[in-house]
Amino acid sequence: MKQVVQNYKSGELALLDVPAPGCKPGGVLVRSTYSLISTGTELMKVSEAGMSMVGKARSRPDQVAKVMRSVATNGVPATYRKVMGKLDSYTPLGYSLCGVVEQVGAGIDDVKAGDLVACAGNEHALHAELNWVPKNLYAQVPDGLAPRHAAFGTVGSIALQGVRQGRPQLGEVALVIGLGLIGQLVARLLTASGVRVVGADPDPVRCELAERLGAASCGDPASAAVETAVARLTGGLGVDQVYLAAGGDSNQPVELAARLSRDRGRVVDIGKCRLDLPWNAYYEKELDVRFSRSYGPGRYDPEYELEGRDYPVGHVRWTERRNLACFLDLLARGSVDVEPLISHIADFDDAVGTYQRLKDGEMKAVAVLFRYPAPGGEAPGAEPPVVSVPAVRRGGGGVSVPARAARTPVRLAFAGAGNYATSMLLPHLAQRDGVELSTVVTTTALSGANAQRKFGFSRATTDLDAVLGDSSIDAVFVVTRHSSHAELTRKALLAGKAVFVEKPLALTEEELAGVLAAVEESGNDRLQVGFNRRFAPLLREARQVFGARTGPASLRYLVNAGRLDHGSWYLRQATEGSRFAGEGGHFIDTASWLLGADPVSVYAVAPSGNEDLQIVLRYPDGSTATIGYVTTGPAAFPKETLDLVADGKALRLDDFVRATVYDGRRKRWVGPRLPKARNKGQNAELAAFVKAVRSGGPMPVPLRSLAATTAATLAVPAGLACGAPVTLAGVR
Repeated sequence: MKQVVQNYKSGELALLDVPAPGCKPGGVLVRSTYSLISTGTELMKVSEAGMSMVGKARSRPDQVAKVMRSVATNGVPATYRKVMGKLDSYTPLGYSLCGVVEQVGAGIDDVKAGDLVACAGNEHALHAELNWVPKNLYAQVPDGLAPRHAAFGTVGSIALQGVRQGRPQLGEVALVIGLGLIGQLVARLLTASGVRVVGADPDPVRCELAERLGAASCGDPASAAVETAVARLTGGLGVDQVYLAAGGDSNQPVELAARLSRDRGRVVDIGKCRLDLPWNAYYEKELDVRFSRSYGPGRYDPEYELEGRDYPVGHVRWTERRNLACFLDLLARGSVDVEPLISHIADFDDAVGTYQRLKDGEMKAVAVLFRYPAPGGEAPGAEPPVVSVPAVRRGGGGVSVPARAARTPVRLAFAGAGNYATSMLLPHLAQRDGVELSTVVTTTALSGANAQRKFGFSRATTDLDAVLGDSSIDAVFVVTRHSSHAELTRKALLAGKAVFVEKPLALTEEELAGVLAAVEESGNDRLQVGFNRRFAPLLREARQVFGARTGPASLRYLVNAGRLDHGSWYLRQATEGSRFAGEGGHFIDTASWLLGADPVSVYAVAPSGNEDLQIVLRYPDGSTATIGYVTTGPAAFPKETLDLVADGKALRLDDFVRATVYDGRRKRWVGPRLPKARNKGQNAELAAFVKAVRSGGPMPVPLRSLAATTAATLAVPAGLACGAPVTLAGVR
């Protein structure tokens, strides 16, 4: 079998062929499905191995002390041979995995061959194809929990034990210092426990991730943002608990903990940071400093870990095995979601390269998983594909977007003048003060002339390049066939124009990546996609009445799309994409806006014989949205009906004609019945876009949300093909 190993003397990493372990009594033989790289603990070990001998000694003073004791007892030559022999040996890596029980040892009756288990321990849950795991270091994976999520079990247990040491109570405020993998999990567990969390980390990406997963506020510990957030949430009293989940040689974390703790607060050390406690600060507040020992009670006790002797539950409620089972249960019930933490999934054969990229900083990651081949060498067939959402970054191209003078009109150009543009967009813009319809670009001269005559464009042309090169034009509307949206958007962004593109933004992952690459190259992120429903006045008012949520929500969106007329260009799927690819982003965007987050996975099924779809979106806080997209419904039935349920409240939208919010057993609010011409938000959407162009302020919808919605739409055919949920990797 293959196993990842490291030579601590030379720093060499290798994927070695080693003998498979036997199945001893008191444990099980587990074939790995996924194992998790601890980007904190393991990378520290990998980095230490690359140091000089002096550097190794400085980083491990505890081991130096052992060497000195051995010198006193055994002499220098014997100690030297012993130390060099130990250093110049391969050592294993890894301690958190999920796999399938292949063989059961004597004395084991709680699992059987074929069961899925999560395993723990730096001697038993290694990055290896097979591991022998003793009874108290594995737990059965609940039904329905994905193996890649169960692989977080050990790291989750570390975070869970740290939280238990802090003894949080409802309504308290906690500070988590260090938002790596452990810190992110600590923050999520605290939030699930009813504790408000402030996070501190110098990495803004990690801060943003923690906030998206429920933290109240996060910021750089060197700035005033963290102290300001603590003062606001605690009324100046200080936090009830501090969790030290940082590493390194800086004493800043323990000093920050003392400064922001309340009187007699609790400080829990989970990571491996410098602990030079400032005596006065800790004494004056009488701070309670606690240590969290790895996975929980039983850790480092050979009778518990190797001999399987459990502690009586009446004396020790949460052992390391019970912590492991508890964390798996939290994952299965949706109380904790680790999917957004997965930065990369690497094939096990690329283990050495993956470590090297992490060590060199080429790969920035919170959590990285190794995926193991199934017996026989095939990749695990049951695991779903991953659709990557390209990173949304503002480039350094230097495109500036100055605010316009209040009386200067915003000059617009249109690429395309088809039915949607002339019926749903241009009538609103032609009547809007402060807007000048400058140029319309069409492929045929007649359609451009018609648009010029009807809406008052200054000129009509078939030359798009001339429009993009016209410095007087502020924004370009891309309202062409779907197949050209991404390329025209990319060109307009590179030309420094603000862009309004009708859905879809892209028909493939490559097209989406190309658009975002143009943003990065040019520094121009002035982009809006025509997702108008979030701007519908009736729906916005209903959302405001519904109010904020405290728990996960269930959303159902039924779209009675109807049949297409013969000859519709929507039927040209080979060039223009599927019908859902063309308009599905509308409904995903509306669901995400109502739920206040971007989806992390997409599951799609379709009955045979028609184009009906059922799509389930999962969100970071455990919320779900089900979109029923049907083409076989009766024409008399409303096109769009939506129900949102959470926290004992419900919101119902009836085809943008009537909205109702229910609270308890009564109707809390009923919106006005609109006239037959439904207002789906186009006018408000255009007003928001023009305002952003005029002022130079933020675009109406964040770019990362536009990218995530597009990626979720693109994931639907992938989900249909594999029959399993598709992970949206890289959603931030």
